[in-house]
Amino acid sequence: MVLASCSATEGGDGDGGTGATGGAELTQVRLQLQWLTQGQFAGYFAAQDQGYFADEGLDVEIIESGGDIVPQDALANGEVDYAIAWVPKVLGSIEQGANVTNVAQIFERSGTLQISMADSGVTSVADFAGRRVGSWGFGNEWEIFAALSQEGLTVDDIELVTQGFDMLAFLAGDIDAAQAMTYNEYAQVLESVNPDTGELYQPEDLNVIDYNEVGSAMLQDAIWADTERLANDEAYQGTTVAFLRAVIKGWVFAQDNPEEAATIVTNAGSTLGASHQLWMTNETNKLIWPSTNGIGLIDQAAWDRTVSLAMQTQNETGSTLITTEPPDTAFNMEYIQQALDELEQDGLDVRGQDFTPLEVELAEGGN
Repeated sequence: MVLASCSATEGGDGDGGTGATGGAELTQVRLQLQWLTQGQFAGYFAAQDQGYFADEGLDVEIIESGGDIVPQDALANGEVDYAIAWVPKVLGSIEQGANVTNVAQIFERSGTLQISMADSGVTSVADFAGRRVGSWGFGNEWEIFAALSQEGLTVDDIELVTQGFDMLAFLAGDIDAAQAMTYNEYAQVLESVNPDTGELYQPEDLNVIDYNEVGSAMLQDAIWADTERLANDEAYQGTTVAFLRAVIKGWVFAQDNPEEAATIVTNAGSTLGASHQLWMTNETNKLIWPSTNGIGLIDQAAWDRTVSLAMQTQNETGSTLITTEPPDTAFNMEYIQQALDELEQDGLDVRGQDFTPLEVELAEGGN
């Protein structure tokens, strides 16, 4: 699915999209999501719906992923202008030759959990030994492998189960400890009926291992740009700052108006139920806000940890995600810093230190 704002001519305005004026052509921008239309990306859809992209002189197409689409590959191949992807996955692509740069680290915290039933006896990573541990694969498994390594375990010490992008195998008892994102699969369990009680599962029915607390968390959703275009194309540089200004405003809107942001995502084509969509938007906000230094700025310690884990952690084949340090061009905070400075001068709160999440009540099936 491709979701577009008002139409615009190819090429855009001469200053790279630094603000629309009456009758000015809009710069066309293609944004590749990491997955389907859902609350995980609420800030981008809010920026589109609220006119923040248009205000910056941009006409943005938001393109869904899923299936065979690899966001960083689409960017490296020139199919899109920006892409959303997890850092460890892109580090692997960079080592394979993808010339892309992290220009905004939107998620400050990891959303990955490993969950088990309360009576399973799996309350720590050490308890994974001899148990059926679920993982989606496709580059989503590295936090699990890193946690195992920190406990002195290897993949041979567990039964690694390829997990679907749902919680059916976990609920059926086929997986002892299942991979789950705070904003999606964890909610899928909590909106399911516990056959023992006839009521929805409750948090106390589950053991939750948070990889942020374990110490194996890796950086996730970031905005990636074309490295060569950043170096040589002044119009693209200007567009990048303008794009990031609009995105920041979109995520601030999602923080301040989570219910409306969730509705915007639903109206953009998401098929998720209303309570699940709101849960996802709210939980995604928690991964962003409060922002220590300003939304999008990389914490160097978190980057270094991600790189270190990517170089040291072995998968089931004995391979590491990367073998050498990434190049200096792997991230560049110049453009997000400029966007933040300008928005702060305008009085926008880009740190959200007073952020208070909602208490979302899930309905059966996420409806």
